Amino acid sequence: MTMVPDWQDCAHVLCVRLDNMGDVLMCTPAFRALRQSGARRLSLLTSPAGAAVAPFIPEVDSTLSYDAAWVKNGSAGRDEDIAAIGRLRALRPDAAVIFTTYSQSPLPAALLCHLAGVPRVLAHCRENPYRLITDWVRETEPAQGVRHEVQRQLDLVATIGARSDEVGMSFQVKDVDRLSLRDKLHREGVCEAEGWICVHAGATAPSRRYPAHQLVEALVALRGDGRRILLLGGHETESLASALSEARCLLPGLIDLSGRLTLGELAAALEHAAVVICNNSGPAHIAAALRVPVVDLYALTNPQHTPWHTPSRVLNHDVPCKYCYRSVCPEGHQSCLAGVEPKRVAMAARELMSLTRQQQSGPRAAKESVPCTH
Repeated sequence: MTMVPDWQDCAHVLCVRLDNMGDVLMCTPAFRALRQSGARRLSLLTSPAGAAVAPFIPEVDSTLSYDAAWVKNGSAGRDEDIAAIGRLRALRPDAAVIFTTYSQSPLPAALLCHLAGVPRVLAHCRENPYRLITDWVRETEPAQGVRHEVQRQLDLVATIGARSDEVGMSFQVKDVDRLSLRDKLHREGVCEAEGWICVHAGATAPSRRYPAHQLVEALVALRGDGRRILLLGGHETESLASALSEARCLLPGLIDLSGRLTLGELAAALEHAAVVICNNSGPAHIAAALRVPVVDLYALTNPQHTPWHTPSRVLNHDVPCKYCYRSVCPEGHQSCLAGVEPKRVAMAARELMSLTRQQQSGPRAAKESVPCTH
């Protein structure tokens, strides 16, 4: 498969995704499509959080980290934006693909590419971009339905002829991280090499964090399954420490690794999990990329970021205020998550572990399983 004539000579393509880690991971099938359709080099312009995951994405050759002024972050100001133009000009890509959600405008990034002299730019855009976007794909979401974020980006690059038969997300765990994780687990008295329950209680946005005391209740309900529980993060939730302290005697097999793992080590832990329980966050997408079953406590802030192509259970409670796109619950009750009873979380985890056992007797049963989302 090759790209359309105007893109066939674009050997070096700049991919622009300025959001968080999970957003970058959901673009990786589109990255693969670009590579398999003729691009010989992919550079990634992304946020510092996105840059952290880039070393684990085999399709990406080089990465530029940038806190864009039009994205919520700790941007230092105008000088950083001017410097980004110079960095892109020095990079000299043949073309750029700007990846956005439907609620974002590509125009600031398109202007950046225009000022840096990038000759071809592909993006979804709601309004007429005139000369800023050479390959304009009209924005149809949400008026004509909302696609999964992965499918949205695959559809974008398909307009220039970039396609791939493999549409799973990319994340390549490194042997050095597997070894260092093993050493840390051994120091905690963990001798098993796989089959644990991984839990991540964190998320960048408070509105996407399942209440800590309810999560701990769900873990207590799972304690009879005989599996080790590894807590990989979540202490940015202030109530987590007290909830764990109150239930510590009921969770004798829990190992708290929060804040003690590198990103690579966290992925190595997820890779060998029987199931992962987490919020809609980066670890959910890493687990999905590794084809590990996920119980996703999915706040109804937006609809299009559920686990992609992995066995999953997506849990939430329907509310009138859903799809608010807010980082903090505007109603103050967080009912879309708080309405999920802990016993539902434990039941979903057991269902996924049972499904894995039924499909295959080997330790990585989830790798070849059929996607399953509720």
